[in-house]
Amino acid sequence: MGYEVIIPAAGQGKRMEAGKNKLLLELREVPVLIHTLKVFEQDRNCKAVHLAIHPDDEQEMKKLLRKYGIKKVASLIYGGKERQHSVYHVVKELNGEGIVLVHDAARPFVEIDAISRLVEAAEETGASILAVPMKDTVKKANEGLVSETVERASLWSVQTPQAFRLPMLLDAHERAARESYVGTDDASLVERTNGNIKIVEGSYDNIKLTTPEDLYFAEAIMNKRMQGKKKGK
Repeated sequence: MGYEVIIPAAGQGKRMEAGKNKLLLELREVPVLIHTLKVFEQDRNCKAVHLAIHPDDEQEMKKLLRKYGIKKVASLIYGGKERQHSVYHVVKELNGEGIVLVHDAARPFVEIDAISRLVEAAEETGASILAVPMKDTVKKANEGLVSETVERASLWSVQTPQAFRLPMLLDAHERAARESYVGTDDASLVERTNGNIKIVEGSYDNIKLTTPEDLYFAEAIMNKRMQGKKKGK
C-alpha cells in the first residue's frame, strides 16, 4: 500500500487574484500548501512527497517546510510552463514500478481513507482516479444555444489524487511530450495509451481552491470538520 506523491505547486493561481502563489494564502493562519502536505505527512503509507515548484518560491517553500515540520518532502523540482509539464519534470526523476499519486496542491481537504481506497484500486488495475457523481444537469452548447442534454448518470466530476503505476504514468507523459499534446489531467494522458482507469468515489468536500469564492467554501468545510470532531469526543 506504500506510495509516493507528486504535488505540482509551481502555478501562480491568477484566478485567485491573490498577487502571489495561491498556495501561500492562509486558511486559519496556515498556508494552503501546508494543509495539503499535512494529509500526506500523517498518512503512514505515504513514503515520499515530490514538490514541483516555481524557482521564485523555493526559499519560501523551504522555510515553510521547516516551520511546520514537514519531513516527507523528498525533492523540490522546478516546474514547467503548464501543470502537465511540471508533473513530467518530476516523473522523469523517479524510479521503480510502484504507485505514484498526482495531487493538486490546492485540494487541502482530501482524506486518508480516500487515498487508501485509491491506491488499492491502482494496485489492482494500474490506474485509478477520485471522482464524484455529477449533481447538476449538463448541456452541450453550440454558439450559445443548447445542442444536447447529456445523460447525467454516466458523468463524474474528477478530482485528485490520481494514482498510477509509475511506468504507465511515465509512458503517458513521454508520449504526450513527443506529440505536443496537453491534456486536462494526468488520467487524460493515460487514456491515450489505452490504460484502464478505475473510478473511486471521493467526497464533495475535496474541492480545489481556484477562485476567491472557494475560500468561503473552505472555511465552511473546516467548520463542519471541527464540529464533527467535537461531537466525536
